Amino acid sequence: MKRLLYLPFILAMVFVLQACTDDGGVEESAEESGGENGGEATGDIVIGSADDVVTLDPHGSNDSASSQVRRNIYEPLIFQTVEMELEPGLAEAWEATEDDVWTLTLREGTTFHNGSDFTAEDVKATLDRVRDPAVGSAVTFLFEMIEEVEVVDDHEVNLHTEYPFAPLPSHLAHSTAGIISKELIDEDYQAALDEAGVDMTPDEYYELRESGDDEFEEVMDEISEHIGQVLSAETDGTNHLMLESRSAGDEVVTTKFEDYQGGDRNFETVTFRVLPESGARMAELETGGINIATDVDSSNASRVSEGEDTELVENESVRLNYLGMNVEKEPFDDVRVRQAIAHAIDKEEIIEGVYDGNGVPAEGPLAPDVWGYNENLEGRSFDLDQARELLAETDVADGFSTTIWISEDQEIRDIALFVQERLGELNIDVEIEQFEWGAYLDILATGDQDMFIHGWTTVTGDADYGLYALFHTDSIDASGNRTWYSNPELDDLLDQGRTEPDEDVRYDAYTEAQEILVDEVPMSYLFHNNFMIGVNNSALDGVEVDPSGAVRLDDVTFE
Repeated sequence: MKRLLYLPFILAMVFVLQACTDDGGVEESAEESGGENGGEATGDIVIGSADDVVTLDPHGSNDSASSQVRRNIYEPLIFQTVEMELEPGLAEAWEATEDDVWTLTLREGTTFHNGSDFTAEDVKATLDRVRDPAVGSAVTFLFEMIEEVEVVDDHEVNLHTEYPFAPLPSHLAHSTAGIISKELIDEDYQAALDEAGVDMTPDEYYELRESGDDEFEEVMDEISEHIGQVLSAETDGTNHLMLESRSAGDEVVTTKFEDYQGGDRNFETVTFRVLPESGARMAELETGGINIATDVDSSNASRVSEGEDTELVENESVRLNYLGMNVEKEPFDDVRVRQAIAHAIDKEEIIEGVYDGNGVPAEGPLAPDVWGYNENLEGRSFDLDQARELLAETDVADGFSTTIWISEDQEIRDIALFVQERLGELNIDVEIEQFEWGAYLDILATGDQDMFIHGWTTVTGDADYGLYALFHTDSIDASGNRTWYSNPELDDLLDQGRTEPDEDVRYDAYTEAQEILVDEVPMSYLFHNNFMIGVNNSALDGVEVDPSGAVRLDDVTFE
């Protein structure tokens, strides 16, 4: 009787199985699941990063962890490809119509995440904000040459510069140049004005700022400490990801922007998880807890490349890793001390010992792939005898005690240990002090450091970005010049490199500048390492890493 009761169920299953094996049914099902992506599978991406986002405000910091998230939310006027070439972004075309005027034609039909239309007013609001002294942005140096953003019509702007500035298109492709909606910028200013007790609307503040009246200085001082509170927590861009939530120290969750104009995307959500410990990131990558692991160190590179379900994605970088010395503090104010330290460091030893050969020694501050690189530059090679001779000429011939500040990164700590050991041979007693990433960036801006290990990535691919921020007198502070180095002759060369439209003249200026920097040694230029990320390829394909270390998700596909 039991067998007879099951008979109708079995017959029903036979009919279901026959229907499922029909070719037409399979085709229709695939079409439905593919949706707008033409049959491509979609999914969720989880990226594991070593460092936490400092702020979601594009003008609030210039760190790589924040940039990795923000560059997917905010779209720049000009887009930089993985090959470092410039292509249309929110600007369809750009042209230097005069020596000091760039005209940009803007893309039409673009909307922000909040649904409002993108217009020239948003460009003006963004570029005015990053240059506002009340904001005090660490990336002002990228845009300070812009004197006026003139709105011609809804989809055309003229950027008037203080002087001819050849690398401006590259600067407009920087991640901190992503365009923010004027609506959110207004909200940020209104909150700052309200908190400061200033009875004024954002538009009234903008008019006051452009007038240059003395009253602006007073208002600016009053609101400066309140600027950025809204933009550090909320976002409104035009790029392919929208902010869903952020848990500081844990993760940032984003979702796909359905109205993005830059092409189809196959992901639904992208989560940026903070996993400071390298081993934990690798383990999560192997088990599928994360799909992408940034900052793969050399000790784990073979583990990722040889893994059954993991793939190592690698690219040459435009990054410099360096040992900075505070030239304002004794004994580093003596160039011979700095030269001695540079000669005492074995760069090859660090590259082999810490990075398993993944990198090339740095002759100077620019990587070989950066425009303006001096191919004939001869850096300071490892030579302990030369180091001793130089130190013997100084007031600290018998050695001295000092500190090296570093961030919480194992490879950086390993570099510091190599430096500590080598400098010990000159009777220089080095203590290593380690800080959390955000705190590390803050204290480097104070000028209290002796020595420190840091890096700089010339993301624009132009020598101006690689030299002006690190060595110009005007960049002393959080902008990049954390060695407190100041040299009028070098300033003149870097100013010439910025203002001269002739590429040959620019190149000559940067060539001479690099020679001065090798001689003056405000930092020991250590090496240029490749950028490596890990991908769990059991379900994900098409992930790229660019020469600035940014993970590119544009062409991601799912199995």
